[in-house]
Amino acid sequence: MSVTTLPIAKAITAGLRDAMHADDSVMLMGEDIGPLGGVFRVTDGLHAEFGSQRVVDTPLAEASIVGTAVGLAVRGYRPVVEIQFDGFVFPAFNQITTQVAKMHNRTVGRVNLPLVIRIPHGGGIGAVEHHSESPEALFAHTAGLRLLAPATAQDAYWMTRQAIESEDPVIMLEPKKRYWVKGDVDPDQRPELSPWEAAVVRPGSDATLLAWGPSVPLALESAQTAAEEGIDLEVIDARSLSPVDFATISASVQRTGRLLIVHEAPVFGGLGGEIAARISEQCFYHLEAPVLRVGGYHLPYPPARMEHAYLPDLDRVLDGVDRLLEH
Repeated sequence: MSVTTLPIAKAITAGLRDAMHADDSVMLMGEDIGPLGGVFRVTDGLHAEFGSQRVVDTPLAEASIVGTAVGLAVRGYRPVVEIQFDGFVFPAFNQITTQVAKMHNRTVGRVNLPLVIRIPHGGGIGAVEHHSESPEALFAHTAGLRLLAPATAQDAYWMTRQAIESEDPVIMLEPKKRYWVKGDVDPDQRPELSPWEAAVVRPGSDATLLAWGPSVPLALESAQTAAEEGIDLEVIDARSLSPVDFATISASVQRTGRLLIVHEAPVFGGLGGEIAARISEQCFYHLEAPVLRVGGYHLPYPPARMEHAYLPDLDRVLDGVDRLLEH
């Protein structure tokens, strides 16, 4: 197969299909993922291809879905669980944080849980309550979980494959408002960059913008707009949120002297705060300004007609850049 152009959703579909062909122990579980193909049609066609024993329609019970997947992983399967929307993951939070994250440590390394939990992530689709959350900080805080946030079709394909191959449990945060944005995918060329590494997606010299998942295009748009005013911004796609690739971020900040972190989740208690603290420690003598953050407000996610005022936008990011350059 040669390079092809796919929407992010279909890149994930291709990643799931190829993983299932490569390993008979890979199976899918989730609500409406069978003949319907899932709410976002990510599993479309896989039930017909692999059958109901490997693409399992489950009851509407997230705790049960994840708990069953834990048992299957212990028995040697590689289950891939779909959570229909990010806000629906919380009924399974106990299973994820007390079983999925801790089983390997609890058994002193004797039991692995090669389990993937796919979660459509973030806002911007005009949805109702519980359908537009950004819970990455809750999972990044929990030791024992790996956390990936693809922003491109190529990463969506390969991170799906690599997450399934991992012996550790992996949570995949998929940018749902970008599911139908197309990009090039090369399924024959495994990337040289590890999925646990950040990527410099735009080099620059005046300041560093760090983003992940649905916020990466906003960071790139901000850098392009700033360039029209003579400001040269470097943009980093974090890609992995646990572990965080602090080496790549630190190297960038040591060059630019400034860092602005952009994410959809609320700034208060968000993952950007941990990254800001670490970079302040590691790059203290290189920083020309405090590390700044732009994100959601410390409020419940608003009704659809108000989400434009809640989510970071171009003006808020450029305002953050202006504040960085004041110092």
